[in-house]
Amino acid sequence: MSGQGDGSGDGNSAFGRKPFKRSKSHFADRITADGRDGWPVSAERYRLVVSRACPWASRAVISRRLLGLEGAVSMAVTDPVQDDRSWRFTLDADGRDPVLGIRFLSEAYDRRETGYPGGVSVPAVVDVPTGQLVTNDYQRITLDFATEWTAHHRKDAPDLYPQERRDEIDEVMADVYEDVNNGVYRAGFATEQGEYEAACSGVFRRLELLTPRLARQRYLVGDTITEADIRLFTTLVRFDAVYHGHFKCNRWKLTENPVLWAYARDLFQTPGFGDTVDFDHIKRHYYQVHTGINPTGIVPLGPDLAGWLTQHHREELGGRPFGDGTPPGPVRPGEEVPAAGRP
Repeated sequence: MSGQGDGSGDGNSAFGRKPFKRSKSHFADRITADGRDGWPVSAERYRLVVSRACPWASRAVISRRLLGLEGAVSMAVTDPVQDDRSWRFTLDADGRDPVLGIRFLSEAYDRRETGYPGGVSVPAVVDVPTGQLVTNDYQRITLDFATEWTAHHRKDAPDLYPQERRDEIDEVMADVYEDVNNGVYRAGFATEQGEYEAACSGVFRRLELLTPRLARQRYLVGDTITEADIRLFTTLVRFDAVYHGHFKCNRWKLTENPVLWAYARDLFQTPGFGDTVDFDHIKRHYYQVHTGINPTGIVPLGPDLAGWLTQHHREELGGRPFGDGTPPGPVRPGEEVPAAGRP
């Protein structure tokens, strides 16, 4: 998620005023076991910078927790309300990240490429020794967590990207990305009626295609949680809170689709998912930052979040959430979601 509007200098007010096009990740270096891009896997060398408001960054937060990479990759959480100088570390003492020593994520971008003209986005992985950005490739970071960082996975970590199912996972993720993950943004930031209607229709068409699939099986691919579930979840958990109203994806609410609502609650109540979600950050970011489509900056009181903790009965479909592995342990001290952001 970009922190500088569209990178044009118009800042956050540009959202909803100019045609929306998601930029490709400019910094696509990979951190790999063999270090072929010059960035070898190494415990405690890298810092993951995230916003709990951002669905793309939330993928990395969930993956890191499920795989038990907390001890190998430290994490910085930015203020959900950024300004035109980019994501900022105002949640930390003195407004500086305690590890990187910077006030704005843009400083790590500048150390990598001075004068970089694009937006400053999360998730981002920063090299601690040099303070420079390594990658902001939100599509690849989690896949590499699952496949390149295996030497640092916790004991009995789940396989989130199993080799024998990758083709199916990739196919499902591609459709979900185009129509749902990115579709809600194309609807929300549309500047013309036809553009909005096409994007909004695509969102609900894909969700309606996924509904019978998830009525038959507990998870998207196979009988265990995979990367595909993580990517769908991070959009669904934000759906009623921001996408239904703020982005005008309002043909129906998630709570009005019994299958998807139960699926989302099942994942939310699974360790590693709901314990990483901060609804306060989510709502404040979307409603206060996107002034192009919400100029007053008023944050709505609803929706009622209590339903996220109600019974879902998805276990009746079978499935093994973590496959041959086990759930992650308790959230590490300092990484808890504040009470204000929980149901």
